[in-house]
Amino acid sequence: MHAIADTKTLVEESVITADQAREIEARARQTMVALAINAVLTAGIIAATGGFILWLADPLSVAVLGSLMLIGGVVILGLRTQTLRMFGNAAALIGAGMLIGGAAVELIQNHDDIAGWTMLVVGLAIVLALVPAYLRNWLSNHFVAGSILLMGLALHVTGLFLLVALNEVIGPTKSLAYLYAAAGIGLAGWFVDVRLVTALAIVPFAQALEAGTGYFHAAYVFYSSETTLSILQMGLLIGAVLWVASRWPERVARHARVLAVMAFIVANLCALVGSLFGDVVGETLFGPLYHGRPDGMSWGDWRDMIEEYRQTAFTIPEHAYSILWAVALAAMIGWAAFKANRGLFNVALTFAAIHAYTQLFETFGDEPLAYVTGGLVAIPLAWAMWRLDHWLTGNAPRTRP
Repeated sequence: MHAIADTKTLVEESVITADQAREIEARARQTMVALAINAVLTAGIIAATGGFILWLADPLSVAVLGSLMLIGGVVILGLRTQTLRMFGNAAALIGAGMLIGGAAVELIQNHDDIAGWTMLVVGLAIVLALVPAYLRNWLSNHFVAGSILLMGLALHVTGLFLLVALNEVIGPTKSLAYLYAAAGIGLAGWFVDVRLVTALAIVPFAQALEAGTGYFHAAYVFYSSETTLSILQMGLLIGAVLWVASRWPERVARHARVLAVMAFIVANLCALVGSLFGDVVGETLFGPLYHGRPDGMSWGDWRDMIEEYRQTAFTIPEHAYSILWAVALAAMIGWAAFKANRGLFNVALTFAAIHAYTQLFETFGDEPLAYVTGGLVAIPLAWAMWRLDHWLTGNAPRTRP
């Protein structure tokens, strides 16, 4: 488990030596520098690949230049010169990206009748072909093999989503397609050991119940069609991956913890929606909204049908959501602190601030007694957490509240 430590204080308390502190600090710096280098390199490769495809705007030109760059990158990597290794990686991946990305653009723009199935099959073939290349470490380079494998996965998933959209797939079949995509992305992230890819699995996983994002002019929007069910969905995922993280080696556990944090973020965003609008549970899965407005029915009759369904459906009002969300956040803050889970702890604190700010203006702004009650409850709760920590550790508290 990674932990935050004040090395200066540890040296002063003779817990570690000065040499050990310098080694810890040096390794922490190396990790941050490597992360920064990889982030800049990856961003440059993606930007250059997309830029070349859009700039050339011709399938043959994209294919020729992409092939030349891929061959050039492989040649550079074959020289096994560490100084030029980064340039070989970049050239090979830009070339592969132009070939795969350019083919996808051409299929979508000019061959939409076969684009979905072609991308689905070719993408899967690329993934299967690159698995042994990654395991055998061809050219002594996991980075290139893993990255091309992810490109193939992106092509495969894009083809799947295209088929869902063009065939207007709805209901359980659509949800299963999104769950399949989430599983594929999560497994790929674990396989190549890139937690950013693992984190992206939460996107199709959330979309299985129609939770997602949208962009309008100067505005980013999060929407959740089934707030309560999405929260339960994310809760199940959090429980499952935390169980995995507690029982599997660190190679697996770190990916599980990332998914737990991402699921908790989505769950909190859904709770934010519920605290503002409430939730009619199952409305888009079992009610009139699932099938849409019948042909020939007027909009007035359609609204009456929806209202009639809502009167008998299980509904959670926004005030109840606000209170339940606050209780859940307080529980998570305490649990994450006791377990030293910084990811979930930081997310819980962040959304606690968002929750307080939002409800101040939206729900309880004109009800000061609500804040009095909440504040008086929070004080003994903090005391109870302090005493519980003392009981769990079996030692006198190091600090006093």
